Amino acid sequence: MSVLPVRVEGLAKAYEGVVAVDGVSFEVAQGEMFGLIGPDGAGKTTTLRTVLGLIAPDRGSVMTCGLVPFVQRRSLSERIGYLPQRFSLYGDLSVDENIAFFARIHGVKGWRPRRDELLELLRLTPFRDRLADRLSGGMKQKLALSCTLIHTPELLVLDEPTTGVDPVSRRDFWRILSRLIRSGLTIVLTTPYLDEAERCGRVALMDRGRVLVTEDPQRLRDGWKGAMLEVLATPKARAQQVLAEDASVASVQVFGERLHAALPDVRRSEAERAASEIASRLVASGIRVESVRVVEPSLEDVFIARIRESER
Repeated sequence: MSVLPVRVEGLAKAYEGVVAVDGVSFEVAQGEMFGLIGPDGAGKTTTLRTVLGLIAPDRGSVMTCGLVPFVQRRSLSERIGYLPQRFSLYGDLSVDENIAFFARIHGVKGWRPRRDELLELLRLTPFRDRLADRLSGGMKQKLALSCTLIHTPELLVLDEPTTGVDPVSRRDFWRILSRLIRSGLTIVLTTPYLDEAERCGRVALMDRGRVLVTEDPQRLRDGWKGAMLEVLATPKARAQQVLAEDASVASVQVFGERLHAALPDVRRSEAERAASEIASRLVASGIRVESVRVVEPSLEDVFIARIRESER
């Protein structure tokens, strides 16, 4: 039986009495892209740091690539690549020199062909002589990824890899990750962007140190039994207030000029009737309603609704 890249069971961790992670469990399969998603303070980074062996768990067990991370972290470092939120590149070294430096740190022999392969994959070959300080934000992130992959890890761990990166570079970065997955690499990542989480094979929704659910993003949307309404009304702020005060509405989110109202206790077969009733309440509150329609929930809709349901 093959060893799972990551297995976490009942993980708990607290800092000075403040619980960061409380009873987290999940498994990551070989060749999977697995996402930990949730708001700031949900426990995502603490979970990753435990998986990497950077900190020890207070309770529970963690196995990474068949090793106990905190105890065997030296051996583990040879088998994983870690790209933290702030990766330390050397600004006065060129692209080539940065990669060479990390290759030597990892003791990689004959690293030059691997370097050239990564430069081509990440489209950095034309910039190999440029100093790291003179690269754009997106190119710096690609260089950081090159340094992380130079020793050919079997598990890649990414902590919010596209935060602060422009939309074009974000899209390019995800294209690269898709190619890495197709090559057989296992990836575990955190992201605050729910549209990015849609690209994962499975996601674990985290809030307040706990995992609310672990599922395929599409099944997560399909499995949510409530109704989602899209509301276009003026004034928007007043409509948002009225919806937030409605007992049937669990959460209200702003999407441009429109509002998304989650009704977790309303079956989808009853959604049209609920939409009509919501529209009537808005009109009765002096709000001009252009439309209230039933829509398919996005992953962000479902995630926020699940958090509100757990709080209730």
